[in-house]
Amino acid sequence: MRVLRRGDAGPDVAEIRSILAGMDLLPPVTGTDDYDTFDVAVEHAVRAFQQRRGLMTDGIVGPATFQALKGASYHLGSRPLSYMIASPVHGDDVFTLQERLTELGFDAGRPDGYFGPATERALKTFQRDMRLTPDGMCGPATIRELHRLSSPRARGGRPVFLREQEQVRQAGPRLRGKRIVIDPGHGGDDLGVVAGGLREADIAWDLARRLEGRMKATGMEALISRGPNHSPTELERARFANDAGADLFLSLHSDKNPSPRAQGVASFHFGTGNGTTSTVGELLAGFIQREVAARTGMLDCRTHYKSWDIFTRTRCPAVRVEIGYLTNPDDARKLGDPAFRDIVAEGILIAVKRLYLLGEGDQPTGTFTFADVLAHELAKAE
Repeated sequence: MRVLRRGDAGPDVAEIRSILAGMDLLPPVTGTDDYDTFDVAVEHAVRAFQQRRGLMTDGIVGPATFQALKGASYHLGSRPLSYMIASPVHGDDVFTLQERLTELGFDAGRPDGYFGPATERALKTFQRDMRLTPDGMCGPATIRELHRLSSPRARGGRPVFLREQEQVRQAGPRLRGKRIVIDPGHGGDDLGVVAGGLREADIAWDLARRLEGRMKATGMEALISRGPNHSPTELERARFANDAGADLFLSLHSDKNPSPRAQGVASFHFGTGNGTTSTVGELLAGFIQREVAARTGMLDCRTHYKSWDIFTRTRCPAVRVEIGYLTNPDDARKLGDPAFRDIVAEGILIAVKRLYLLGEGDQPTGTFTFADVLAHELAKAE
């Protein structure tokens, strides 16, 4: 599909307007003259939709926004659902199916709107228990059973995220043996943000190597998702983490803005506009955000939920950190200093340690040191 923005026109714009109107983000169309025009009202509606869905709020309909819009046009029962390896079925109907199966005790994995192997397994188990044909096809008979069990008494909780928390608790407070994928953004020909003589891809790579060294010193298994001259897609990065059986996924980036006054650090985790969030991802994002802001003095731009592919397609809790704006002179000066990048790396490591400590022997933000981590690891080993 072509990227659509204000000023464009055509049948694909008409389709977008129809979907937005169906979601009450645009008023019903009374005429046909402007129905295929991407005007200011459409841009505002697209921004509202993007904000609601945890997408980049730019008012432009690119591949991610278009896919989300198409998915939003489906409700559970509006089409048959099954697992397709070549092109996984995606949409709000799949998301609803995953949530219902999980609430009923059938592990469909993280509700992400993609009909994958975990959803198929959960659906077949549900069908078998309901004495339906266990074919993995969510058709009329399966829908009827799901609706029959949809009373409030059968609902409640976010079991998949409770399982995430329990896995962290059972993993124990030691870092040794934990497998972490460090994902430096961009790479290869994709340099990311370039400003003031600095390149985002280079900074992310250097920071990843510093973090890798510290993690390995604690006994963690740290894996970097790309080489210095390689730029995988987000799906490839997620696949790398899934194939590695990662416990956590940490993506490192820097940002830019037309205004040189924009500055600070922000952290992101999986979440949608309907209240679904990765509990562990949100917790880790908060730890990273507080540690890095406290140790560096950078402006705290807080944590935010997003439904980016890097979050929906990784099976483990994932966090993306935007460390500074290369278009801001103060942030750029800090990021250009190797000693500063050491401080950031230590802050991220301490945040991971705090996640596994779960409050045990914790210390105030910004005071826990790398030496403290090593001492704690040695004490637990004895």
